[in-house]
Amino acid sequence: MKDHKEVGLTADDVKEIYRTMLLSRKMDERMWLLNRAGKLPFVISCQGQEATQVGAAFALDKEVDVLSPYYRDLALVTHFGMTPLETMLSAFAKEGDIQSGGRQMPGHFSKKSNNILTQGSTVTTQVLHAVGAAYKFKMDDEKRVALTTLGEGSTSQGDFHEGLNFAGVHKLPVICLIENNEYAISVPARLQYAAEKLSDRAVGYGIHGERVDGNDPFAVYEVMKKARERAINGEGASLIEAMSTRLTAHSSDDDDSYRAIEEREKNKEADCIVHLKQYMVENDIAEDAWFLEIEDELKEIIKDATKKAEAAPYPKAEDALKNVYEEVDNG
Repeated sequence: MKDHKEVGLTADDVKEIYRTMLLSRKMDERMWLLNRAGKLPFVISCQGQEATQVGAAFALDKEVDVLSPYYRDLALVTHFGMTPLETMLSAFAKEGDIQSGGRQMPGHFSKKSNNILTQGSTVTTQVLHAVGAAYKFKMDDEKRVALTTLGEGSTSQGDFHEGLNFAGVHKLPVICLIENNEYAISVPARLQYAAEKLSDRAVGYGIHGERVDGNDPFAVYEVMKKARERAINGEGASLIEAMSTRLTAHSSDDDDSYRAIEEREKNKEADCIVHLKQYMVENDIAEDAWFLEIEDELKEIIKDATKKAEAAPYPKAEDALKNVYEEVDNG
């Protein structure tokens, strides 16, 4: 793991990064338990990819930059301002769900007030949305960046190539972050693409490309910070490939027996939260008492959010098509 001071982070920054990573992990774990108890219909997990997501988010300016995320980005959107209650309302498909009013699957992040663009179910369309936002930023001479994320499987979609080609031609302030966990559902990377590195494809688009250790939040932060600086200075887009670890199955509906037991055990050893905690202890950033305090604090936050979301009303039947079709006043 890189030295946090060498990349420009303080001890307090490291504590905030750890807290957000742990909050996301605890929410994720709670949702899995609720799903297995029959209370939630579906969960798609970010467990193991928190370092990539929080490291990337920390390098951005959440007051002005925008996110166009994919479905596994719980830690990313949490840093940008999605609250545990909002996450739980979406998971329970309740009326107060800020993303869709309880009408969309969980993991379809959206929060206008926190610069999180609306996400759809069609894989990889978020790349085009981010490129469109970045085009607007350039036309209006705004010092803002659009970040879009995707798994390595999505790089096989045409939207990925078309979006990055357009971004390269017009030198747009957009960053495309591939969270490469080496599995597109059940398809391993070796059957998904033949390139050694997906970041090498950047050459074909005329943009900057770079691979980074996605289990190291400080390394991701450093790479993303430089990518943002290039973007706002008119130097164009970046394609960042973060090699990360998916600790769970693809989703709550997936049986990941296609991965060998030895592979799954090895992945657990790469747990980014465990490694960050170890780093913090070894570098005297936090002591056991602080970690216990954070555990207790987050436990209460998630417990409260879960209770409130479970007790919230379901959306009304008559609202099923709300904001889907234009409402015409015939009066």
